[in-house]
Amino acid sequence: MPMNEIYKGPDDLAGVIPVFPLPGALLLPRGQMPLNIFESRYVAMIDAALMSGNRLIGMIQPDAAHPGSEDRPNLYKIGCVGRITQIAESGDGRYLLQLTGISRFRIEEELPVHTPFRQCRVTYAPFVDDFVARKGEEQVDRKAVLRALSDFLTANNLKTDWEGIENAPNEALVNALAMMSPYGSPEKQAMLEAPDLKTRAEILVAVTEIELAKNSTSGETPLQ
Repeated sequence: MPMNEIYKGPDDLAGVIPVFPLPGALLLPRGQMPLNIFESRYVAMIDAALMSGNRLIGMIQPDAAHPGSEDRPNLYKIGCVGRITQIAESGDGRYLLQLTGISRFRIEEELPVHTPFRQCRVTYAPFVDDFVARKGEEQVDRKAVLRALSDFLTANNLKTDWEGIENAPNEALVNALAMMSPYGSPEKQAMLEAPDLKTRAEILVAVTEIELAKNSTSGETPLQ
């Protein structure tokens, strides 16, 4: 998804961003995430992002191992900031939008704010490679990724557009499969925090193989 802004490094992004805690939601650099925003506090968050002019939202998962309160869950320390690149009003108070991932961030401090949504001071410095498209692609074991995908589709009686997959660059392939994967928050957080694309692909393959092995020994329907 083309963006009107070009982000070359951490200094191009806001140091304070609104954060959207959402379990199981994985946004990665240059990945695209559709969102249906209906809670009033998050509608206000979108309004604020649009009014600020930077259109930035930080996607982050609640930390299930340290849950906190229902209204204010504890957060993982690492998330991914995205830019609103498409938005439409539904007519019933909702926003239908698409975020395009830019860079991962680490929370330095959650700020005391009067807004209904949470805001954090963040740093992008540990993730400067996120600003370089397709970095590390040549190190990805593409055959292993495609084999794991094929095994998963076969086990679940699913079909896919193999022509589109075979034509996808490694970064787009790995990140799209990671974002769409049906795994839990810890597995998705591990893929988010992977130091490079090669490691993310290895985690994706390993988690898929573990789930398929569980199914082959239990006889249960996989990943349901």
